[in-house]
Parts: sequence; C-alpha cells; structure tokens
Amino acid sequence: MLTITRDRILPCTVTGSWPRPRWFDVSIWGKPLDTCMLDVRFREKYVDALSTLISDEERAGLDILTHGDFHCDDDFAGRSWHHYPLQRWAGFAGDHLQSEETRSPWLRYPPGTLLNEIYTGWRWPRVVDKIEHRPLDYAKIWRLAQSKTEKPVRFGTCCSQVMGLFLDVHTPHYKDHRQVIWDMAVAMNQELKALRDAGCKCIQIEEPTLHFWANTYGAKSDEVKFMVDAYNREVEGLDDVELWIHTCWGNPNMQRVIDDDSYRESFELYLHALRGDVWTVEMTDRNFREIELFGSLKGRLPKKVCVGVSSHRSLQVDRPEEVAARIRKALEHVAPEQLIVSSDCGFGRQGCNREIAFFKATAIAQGTNLVRRELGVPTTRVPAADPALQTDIVPKSAR
Repeated sequence: MLTITRDRILPCTVTGSWPRPRWFDVSIWGKPLDTCMLDVRFREKYVDALSTLISDEERAGLDILTHGDFHCDDDFAGRSWHHYPLQRWAGFAGDHLQSEETRSPWLRYPPGTLLNEIYTGWRWPRVVDKIEHRPLDYAKIWRLAQSKTEKPVRFGTCCSQVMGLFLDVHTPHYKDHRQVIWDMAVAMNQELKALRDAGCKCIQIEEPTLHFWANTYGAKSDEVKFMVDAYNREVEGLDDVELWIHTCWGNPNMQRVIDDDSYRESFELYLHALRGDVWTVEMTDRNFREIELFGSLKGRLPKKVCVGVSSHRSLQVDRPEEVAARIRKALEHVAPEQLIVSSDCGFGRQGCNREIAFFKATAIAQGTNLVRRELGVPTTRVPAADPALQTDIVPKSAR
C-alpha cells in the first residue's frame, strides 16, 4: 500500500545508512538496546546522533528521511548490518570465521584485495538450535527517529536471506540452509509487524538475493523460487505498510561485490513476484545500463521505481545539474508519478564521511527540484542551498 508516496511526484531520499558523527564513538556489541539506553553516556550520544542525522537530511532537502543504521555497530566494513539480528535471535551462538566449505561461491576474492580482507575477516555466529524471534527494538529505533521530524522516516533492515549466505549450521535441527532462511524470515516478520504496530508506515527490506541467484542459477530455478517464497513470507501481513525492496550490488566499505551486475534475469521477479510497492535499483554506478527495461511498462508499472542518481562508491560529490540529467534519463522510461529519486545505496557501512554524504544528498534534492520545475510540479525547500544560510559569509560593510 502506498502510504507516503501515493500523491508525491519525484519524492527524493537516500537509501538508508549514513556516516556517524565522529563523537558518536559507542556501539552496542550484541547487548539489547534497552540495556544500552540505561547508560547515560550511550543514551545521550545515540539520541543526539539521531537528532544530528535528521537535521542533516532535512537541511539537505530530502522528502523521506532514514534512521541512518546508527543502531548498528561501528565495525569493519559494516558487518553489523547483517549481524544485528543474528546477535539477538535465539538459535545462534559464538563468533567464528566462516568455514571455506560453506562460504558463498560469489564471495571469494584473491588474497591482497579489500574484498578478501572483508569476507575472510568477518566473524559469524553458528546455527546451534532452532531460530526464534527475540526483540530487535526496531519500533523503539523508529520512534526515536520519527519523533524528531514531521517528515516520514523510512525504516530499513537487512533481508533474512542475505544473512543466510554466511551461516554455518552446527545442529541436527536443520537439514539445509533453506530451513534456516525460512525460520529467519518468520522471525523478521514478527519484528516487522511490531514495527508496523508502532506506527511506521514505510519499511524497506534490503537486498533480497534474487538478482544474485537469478544470474547464477536462472530465474526459473528452484533456488530462486524458494527465495521468492522466503521473501514473501518475511513481509506477510504487511499490506497496510508501504514496502520498499532495496537492491544494489554491494556496499561493504563502498565495494561492489559481484561482477555480473545485470538486473535482466530478475527484472520480472522484482516487479511481479515479490510483494511490495517500491523497487530500488542501482543505476548511477552502472551508467544507467538497463534503465530501458522499464520502458515497455512506462506508466503501467506494478511498483514504483526508486532510481539511484548518486553513487555511494564515488567520493566525488555530484552537481545538481548532473543529478537532473540522470533523472531526465530515467523519465524517458519511467513516468514521473511512478519515479522516486535516491542514492544507489547507503553512505554508511564504513563508507564516505559526513560532508560528502551530506552534499551528495543536497545535490539529489537540488537536482530533483530542477526537474520538478521543468514538469511544473511543486519543489521542496533545500535549506542548505539558501544563499542567506551559508556557513561562512563575509558581511557587507555598513555605509
């Protein structure tokens, strides 16, 4: 159900994660958020960091805001994005290097490369018992962020099937990884329903693995069919929430993890087979390759399309005119009432610094306004672009 973008033309946002302020130097490291909030130092830093994030995104002129993934630990290459649920649900134990036998064939890289350093260095719990839901405090995180703004805050979380890529099974309870993924989907569904019940109207499921699996095994393979079913189980009963499905090709420390980054094999699956209202696609870092796939359904897409108009992998800040040109390219194939504007992926996860993330977001908002004016639709105020509100201005001499 479109709850926040139904009547918006070209709303703009960023994918989710955001660089931490330098003074936000504490992490949760597996403890419950409620326990950490009893520490007055953590409580002050975490709540203030959310205030700073919301202020940054509002000042940048974004229409839909995020919680920045600040509940995730400040760990190597953003491991906590997957790790946060695994540290809290029942059925997991330990913190181990992944075995060579169970590592995904997609995630093998030569020694001496950053991706090898990441994927051989990350540690994971093992599956030692039946996986069951335990609270992740998503509702509390959303309330803390949403209480600081009148604009909608979209809540994003890692998809369960991504976490399944990294888990070694050490219990007779599970015969294969499909059962593991399914029980994680059931556990996440319980958490997402609690988030919905708290009042969140927009939830983003991040990185179902269909585009990876379809390129490897084929869109009609049993492996892909199972992942479709697992995703739909994860979002079951959320028909009254605007569901976004985020896809890109990797973001640990800003790295692309897959060479074959084509959406062609999974195109129909994301548009038609998966429950949801918005599909986000990485485009800028891929030079808008395959944007033409949407053209045959222009104005008739079953989901809105959120197109990345700024790369999370480049440290060069876009100019608003460059962003506007990318939006116009997307509009050749997607009707304006079905297009949402964003970044390719998040700017956090040991990514760029706050200044770069902020001005990339500001460029997204300004570039969107340029195209809105051309279409004759309302623009959004961008405080960061107001000449009277610049940080350093030499005052005119009084006469």
